[in-house]
Amino acid sequence: MIQELHAGATNLVYQAMLELRPNIGPESVFVEHVDTVQRPEGYRVIGFFVEDDVQAAAAAGFRIVNMLAWGRTLYCDDLTTRPEHRGKGHAGKLLDWMIDEAKRLHCDEFHLDSGVGPDRMDAHRLYFNKKMRISAFHFLRPI
Repeated sequence: MIQELHAGATNLVYQAMLELRPNIGPESVFVEHVDTVQRPEGYRVIGFFVEDDVQAAAAAGFRIVNMLAWGRTLYCDDLTTRPEHRGKGHAGKLLDWMIDEAKRLHCDEFHLDSGVGPDRMDAHRLYFNKKMRISAFHFLRPI
């Protein structure tokens, strides 16, 4: 079952997010950052929950952005599944939910960035199966 989580329930996606973002720190730091920094900027969180597990099996964080290049876009910042729940379609259901939300909010596009490397092959296969395509290189420079 998919649930959108509001402030006060952010901790329920911590274990899933830790898999994708191992540097997020302890749960209390993660929750405070999401609830006091990211949520005011429009960040939203959804989780896929399975029976008998209070922590989300999979989670996604996203926001609506308005860009000259993309128009009104739902941008997925984070999409992750706990290892013991992988291969069961949970991330695909979260993607479908976000795409439906993008349509509901009259977005022009849906975007996400993904890392490269052999460990990302399953994720990339999922994105291609959801009719996504590689549309750009993403460059960065640490400051």
